[in-house]
Amino acid sequence: MDNIALHPFSVSKIRTIIFDLIALAAIYLVPTVSHLLNFPVYYLEPMRIMLILTIVHTSKKNAYLIALTLPVFSLLISAHPSLIKTSLITVELILNVWLYFFISQKLTNKFFCTFISIIVSKMSYYLIKIFLVNTSIISGDVVATPIYIQIIMLFILSGYIYFFESSVKKKQ
Repeated sequence: MDNIALHPFSVSKIRTIIFDLIALAAIYLVPTVSHLLNFPVYYLEPMRIMLILTIVHTSKKNAYLIALTLPVFSLLISAHPSLIKTSLITVELILNVWLYFFISQKLTNKFFCTFISIIVSKMSYYLIKIFLVNTSIISGDVVATPIYIQIIMLFILSGYIYFFESSVKKKQ
């Protein structure tokens, strides 16, 4: 029994792969769930939800991978959003990840790290989007998701990381 060959995938790698597949499936199902519920599920920012879950439950490297791939995957499977908006969302999510880990090196309170990283990445998103709309590169409203929903999601996602980190510290 001492000669058991090690599998090339560790438990954490397998868990990460499964998590990524669930994230892709969730994004894949957003249009269907929106149709079934007669509610625009994208209002709840499913890509950011998956990103925050990735930050908490996998690795920094994987968070960047998810930030890069979820918008592209959405474009490929549903042709939505447009290529320019996909690029804009990708930049926002990557900035969110970078800011979170950068701020985490400075602050211990994960609620504030998450809160600030989301706020700054959203502000960047909206500044770029205002420019793109004003120059007619893209059309439509600057704010598609009601601000109050974005604020609610900001507190929910920041709170999730805070409570998860707090429960991990209590177990140690």
